Amino acid sequence: MPDLEVTELCFQDRGPYSFQVKGGECMGLEGASGAGKSRLLRAVADLDPRTGHLVLGGVDADTVSAPQWRRMIGLLPAESGWWLDLVGDHFHDFATLDPEMLADLGFEPSVQDWQVSRLSTGERQRMAILRLLVNRPSCLLLDEPTASLDPRAVEKVEELLCAYGDENQAPIIWISHDSEQLNRVSRRRLRMEKGGHLLVPEGDDNGR
Repeated sequence: MPDLEVTELCFQDRGPYSFQVKGGECMGLEGASGAGKSRLLRAVADLDPRTGHLVLGGVDADTVSAPQWRRMIGLLPAESGWWLDLVGDHFHDFATLDPEMLADLGFEPSVQDWQVSRLSTGERQRMAILRLLVNRPSCLLLDEPTASLDPRAVEKVEELLCAYGDENQAPIIWISHDSEQLNRVSRRRLRMEKGGHLLVPEGDDNGR
């Protein structure tokens, strides 16, 4: 089971943070804007300078290359990057994608020929989620994954991401400002404070 272990993690003016997310567990991360939640995910993905230890499934981030670590750790940023004109060009082999997963996210296979500029904000977010999952990461770091989606799409995406975590025993850290959403998707929550602390909310065990 690929547990994620974070020990004495420090980055910029934040930390140290220590916590563990077990394989198949979703941990919610909440806190005020500016508390450093997104920065924490970037530090765990080894995208920003940091100190401390990161271990996933027994693999220490300091013993593998940064690209190898980032293949293991799937980060979904709040705003996804798109650098080519066509949607399909952002995938290794779009034709091999699961049509059912495409349909769950509200797309048909023809979306591969769409111009990225044609996508709405919500469509870009759903395609970014698909792009994340087809790489089969061992851990998911999700920064407000449903913030730009309508209620029906939110439900579908929650189901898809939670199913991925369960089926692959992938630890998940899920940032959201929506406490009700974290109650649905996470087993427990941590609150991040601007002073550099992680607090466990009272009564924190959603039983998922």
